Amino acid sequence: MRQERMTKANFKTTDVANIPTGRRGKHHAVVADILKELDGLQAGRALKIPLADLPDTVVNVRSALNRATRKLGKNVDTATDENFLYIWHGPRAQ
Repeated sequence: MRQERMTKANFKTTDVANIPTGRRGKHHAVVADILKELDGLQAGRALKIPLADLPDTVVNVRSALNRATRKLGKNVDTATDENFLYIWHGPRAQ
Protein backbone atom coordinates (compact mmCIF):
# COMPACT_ATOMS: atom_id res chain seq x y z
CA MET A 1 0.00 0.00 0.00
CA ARG A 2 1.10 3.41 -0.82
CA GLN A 3 1.21 5.78 2.08
CA GLU A 4 -0.26 9.25 1.37
CA ARG A 5 1.61 12.15 2.73
CA MET A 6 -0.42 14.46 4.98
CA THR A 7 0.20 18.11 4.31
CA LYS A 8 -1.20 21.15 5.99
CA ALA A 9 -4.02 22.75 3.99
CA ASN A 10 -3.42 26.33 2.94
CA PHE A 11 -7.02 27.06 1.99
CA LYS A 12 -10.48 26.51 3.43
CA THR A 13 -12.97 24.32 1.62
CA THR A 14 -16.72 24.49 0.92
CA ASP A 15 -19.37 22.34 -0.68
CA VAL A 16 -19.78 22.97 -4.40
CA ALA A 17 -23.51 23.51 -3.76
CA ASN A 18 -22.58 26.68 -1.80
CA ILE A 19 -20.76 28.30 -4.72
CA PRO A 20 -22.74 31.07 -6.46
CA THR A 21 -23.19 30.57 -10.19
CA GLY A 22 -23.15 33.35 -12.74
CA ARG A 23 -21.12 36.48 -12.66
CA ARG A 24 -22.30 39.61 -10.92
CA GLY A 25 -19.32 41.91 -11.28
CA LYS A 26 -18.82 45.38 -9.88
CA HIS A 27 -20.41 46.99 -12.97
CA HIS A 28 -23.62 44.97 -12.72
CA ALA A 29 -25.71 47.76 -11.19
CA VAL A 30 -24.74 50.49 -13.66
CA VAL A 31 -25.07 48.16 -16.67
CA ALA A 32 -28.49 46.96 -15.45
CA ASP A 33 -29.64 50.58 -15.07
CA ILE A 34 -28.39 51.47 -18.56
CA LEU A 35 -30.10 48.44 -20.14
CA LYS A 36 -33.35 49.23 -18.34
CA GLU A 37 -33.36 52.81 -19.62
CA LEU A 38 -32.35 51.69 -23.13
CA ASP A 39 -35.44 49.47 -23.28
CA GLY A 40 -37.67 52.54 -22.99
CA LEU A 41 -35.55 54.81 -25.19
CA GLN A 42 -37.21 56.30 -28.27
CA ALA A 43 -35.60 55.81 -31.68
CA GLY A 44 -33.20 58.62 -32.52
CA ARG A 45 -32.50 59.39 -28.83
CA ALA A 46 -29.42 58.59 -26.73
CA LEU A 47 -28.74 58.25 -23.03
CA LYS A 48 -26.40 61.01 -21.83
CA ILE A 49 -24.53 59.90 -18.72
CA PRO A 50 -22.07 62.23 -16.94
CA LEU A 51 -18.64 60.58 -16.75
CA ALA A 52 -18.38 61.80 -13.15
CA ASP A 53 -21.40 59.62 -12.26
CA LEU A 54 -19.80 56.38 -13.49
CA PRO A 55 -18.55 54.00 -10.79
CA ASP A 56 -15.38 53.21 -12.78
CA THR A 57 -13.53 54.40 -15.87
CA VAL A 58 -15.53 54.87 -19.05
CA VAL A 59 -13.43 52.14 -20.68
CA ASN A 60 -14.37 49.57 -18.04
CA VAL A 61 -18.06 50.51 -18.05
CA ARG A 62 -18.18 50.34 -21.86
CA SER A 63 -16.53 46.92 -21.77
CA ALA A 64 -19.04 45.64 -19.23
CA LEU A 65 -21.90 47.08 -21.29
CA ASN A 66 -20.50 45.48 -24.45
CA ARG A 67 -20.32 42.06 -22.76
CA ALA A 68 -23.90 42.37 -21.50
CA THR A 69 -25.40 43.57 -24.79
CA ARG A 70 -23.65 40.85 -26.82
CA LYS A 71 -24.94 38.24 -24.39
CA LEU A 72 -28.49 39.63 -24.81
CA GLY A 73 -28.17 39.98 -28.58
CA LYS A 74 -28.71 43.76 -28.46
CA ASN A 75 -26.96 46.17 -30.78
CA VAL A 76 -25.88 49.29 -28.90
CA ASP A 77 -23.55 52.11 -29.92
CA THR A 78 -21.58 54.39 -27.61
CA ALA A 79 -19.61 57.60 -27.84
CA THR A 80 -17.89 59.89 -25.36
CA ASP A 81 -16.73 63.44 -25.12
CA GLU A 82 -14.94 65.22 -22.28
CA ASN A 83 -17.96 65.07 -19.98
CA PHE A 84 -20.46 62.44 -21.10
CA LEU A 85 -20.96 58.85 -22.18
CA TYR A 86 -23.65 58.57 -24.86
CA ILE A 87 -25.45 55.28 -25.47
CA TRP A 88 -28.12 54.51 -28.09
CA HIS A 89 -29.63 51.65 -30.06
CA GLY A 90 -27.39 50.69 -32.95
CA PRO A 91 -28.61 49.61 -36.37
CA ARG A 92 -30.30 46.23 -36.48
CA ALA A 93 -28.12 43.38 -37.70
CA GLN A 94 -29.28 41.93 -41.01
